[in-house]
Amino acid sequence: MCLEIGNKVAVIDANIRGVVVKLNGDNVFVLDDEGMEYCFTKKELVKVEVDQSELSKYSDINNPMLKAKIQPKEKKKKTSFVKDKKEVIMEVDLHAEKLVKSTRGMDNFDILSLQINTAKHKLEYCISKKISKLVLIHGIGDGVLKTELKYLLNNYPVKYYDASYQKYGQGATEVYVFQNE
Repeated sequence: MCLEIGNKVAVIDANIRGVVVKLNGDNVFVLDDEGMEYCFTKKELVKVEVDQSELSKYSDINNPMLKAKIQPKEKKKKTSFVKDKKEVIMEVDLHAEKLVKSTRGMDNFDILSLQINTAKHKLEYCISKKISKLVLIHGIGDGVLKTELKYLLNNYPVKYYDASYQKYGQGATEVYVFQNE
């Protein structure tokens, strides 16, 4: 994409729009409407040709094709619960990209804290709703998250072990929650 000074641009991973004020190699300096200047790489920007308000003036709101697109389609809600032989199992994918839209601005500690807090929240939910099995999908990696999960699980009335290798590979832990009836 060829950007020039004066082009209107939008940032892909953030809600920032502005005008290109300076180009320095692969870096592009953008000035937003509030006077704040940001620096991005060319890969992070999209050129905005026409404002949305300008496009809206020319669209026919009575167009049947447009109305068909506007009608909300009923989406089948993806559930994190799996029924296995009359048993409810909750699956939680702890990969950072599954938990937040973008990890931009987050360091490894922030991501790990988010993953541990999510696991803790889901575990406490399973305990409160009397769900007996929870599968935490953590991936292989360096084992930092898996170690932290084991530390967390030792503080709860649960038994944990590696989940089914056939179904999850090496990157998951299955947690059995003891239920006090």
